Amino acid sequence: MCQNCKGNYYITTPIYYPSANLHIGHAYCTVATDAMARYKRLQGYNVKFLTGTDEHGQKIEDKAKEAGITPQQFVDNIVLGEKGVLDLWKLMNISYDRFIRTTDDYHVAAIQKIFKRMYENGDIYKGSYKGKYCKPCESFWTESQLVDGKCPDCGREVMDAEEEAYFFRLSKYADRIQDLLENTDFLEPRSRVNEMVNNFIKPGLEDLCVSRTSFTWGVPVDFDPGHVVYVWIDALFNYMTALGFENDKYDDLSAFWPADVHFVGKEIVRFHSIIWPAMLMSLDLPLPKKVYGHGWLNFNGEKMSKSRGNVVDPYLLSERFGVDALRFFLLRTFPFGSDGNFTNELLINTINVDLANVLGNLVSRTTAMAQKYFDSDLTLGGEAAELDAELKALSDEVVANYTRHMDAFQFSLGLNEAFRLIGRANKYIDETAPWVLAKSEDTKARLLSVLKNLCECIRIAAILITPVMPDTAESILNQLNVPAEGRVWDALVYESAEEKAWKTTVGAALFPRIDMEKELAALEELKAQAAKAALPAIEIEPYSEETVDFDTFCKSDFRAVKVKDCVPVKKSDKLLQFTLDDGTGTDRQILSGIAKFYKPEELIGKTLVAIVNLPPRKMMGRESCGMLLSAVHTEKGEEKLNLIMIDDAIPAGARLG
Repeated sequence: MCQNCKGNYYITTPIYYPSANLHIGHAYCTVATDAMARYKRLQGYNVKFLTGTDEHGQKIEDKAKEAGITPQQFVDNIVLGEKGVLDLWKLMNISYDRFIRTTDDYHVAAIQKIFKRMYENGDIYKGSYKGKYCKPCESFWTESQLVDGKCPDCGREVMDAEEEAYFFRLSKYADRIQDLLENTDFLEPRSRVNEMVNNFIKPGLEDLCVSRTSFTWGVPVDFDPGHVVYVWIDALFNYMTALGFENDKYDDLSAFWPADVHFVGKEIVRFHSIIWPAMLMSLDLPLPKKVYGHGWLNFNGEKMSKSRGNVVDPYLLSERFGVDALRFFLLRTFPFGSDGNFTNELLINTINVDLANVLGNLVSRTTAMAQKYFDSDLTLGGEAAELDAELKALSDEVVANYTRHMDAFQFSLGLNEAFRLIGRANKYIDETAPWVLAKSEDTKARLLSVLKNLCECIRIAAILITPVMPDTAESILNQLNVPAEGRVWDALVYESAEEKAWKTTVGAALFPRIDMEKELAALEELKAQAAKAALPAIEIEPYSEETVDFDTFCKSDFRAVKVKDCVPVKKSDKLLQFTLDDGTGTDRQILSGIAKFYKPEELIGKTLVAIVNLPPRKMMGRESCGMLLSAVHTEKGEEKLNLIMIDDAIPAGARLG
């Protein structure tokens, strides 16, 4: 522990599913966790800040299979690759102390020991699972918990699941969990408690399926081959294995467990506030001190997700507006426990009003006046006034309120306090009118105090915004040439202007004002370019310049045909032979050179379009009576072909035109 340390503090984000399309919603919780970790470090705590990636489960196995690579390669690409998880945390200036991957060897071995311990103490037993499963959420649901037949968390389709499985006796701990939630501050905000108790515990807490046999990408149950551990056991115990629980990789469990707080999104509060404490109770382990379930960051009223097409790119936003501005916007604008609605207009307006007009303007005006009137050298001395005492009183009040709000994880209210001091300092400039004081030597002493009071307000405000905007705060303190001892938490004491000297530096504008209309137009253009770039590179064959008269075209007889059978033509790697129902009562045979694009069995039963009045022709010694219509294009240098398929409700033989 550090000298004069206030104690240890352990804070975590949930470990994230490795997504190939990271958006600003992914960063929201981690930026908040980072701000709290920085705040506690600033206060003098020995902080352990954990984040990581949740890399097992059926959906990852399926996605890897679709990509034609192994699950390990899939998660490695996303976690370690360009613009992956680690890149995003570096971009967003996340100061984590430890990063865990659930594929780490030490974690896998620890999970096997944990699962076996719960099995041996009788809290895990073998049975058969039959119910509903949401693959994207890795969640099991009963029929009654579904909403309109879909997952109550993400709103997507669920699948029927039936397999041999192990179960955790979650029901055994229902009363203890209800007491924990209702009679302690374990779960916040309080509204989450009502959701958990009323929606999950009171209807009857059922035992939890904790193993799977229908896929293999997970931690193997070492005493029963074929079973893999349910991904949420794997994921939840990361908070302890990352400290050395059931492994010898680390050795700081006794120093940091129980965790001071788990920050989690509201969609996974159920796992953290019901399942997690129940499993810890099963192993007779201390519970974390608090779980805080924050709201979602929405876009135009909907939760951000790739499937909805409303993701917001943090790389683009950071490049255009700066990381600190983005971090500030996330924590200043949206109360942490509630949902927030992200818009580009709101982001730009927040930067213009709070950062450019209020904070940036105060720093630039103060340093510019110090340079103009005193050559940036604000020496000892000056002349105090009653107004200065008011500033000091406000500063003391702001620091006290800021501390109270930050301790309650109310980042937006904490920042409001910092900006109350900044706003008051701007008003102080107007009240004291330094440009008037500078006109007379008789008021130069008062002018000196005014500028030094402004510097002191800025110094204190800069310390307060450090957890959220670390780079901006450092830049401000550098412009004021504040020594190291004046940048720490214990220095949040307003010092008398007359007893302090300052040497200031004029720097570049912290936050140049943004032209809203031009920037929104630029963002729309970039969005359109990104959407276009995401489309496959398709080349369309040139249009024919030869015209066909209408009467000739009308002679072509287009008919709906049903595929009764489809087989490869021997000795040909291109041809498929179709047996078609064309509505005449006599089967029609057509040969088509599409074998490289379709498997015969996947076409049986489909309704296609054929020209049926072409003269028969021989292909590989077989007669072909007509031609099936298809669309041909080139994609990324490779020829693609798609048969034209129509609604199966259209009867065989129906004429098309």
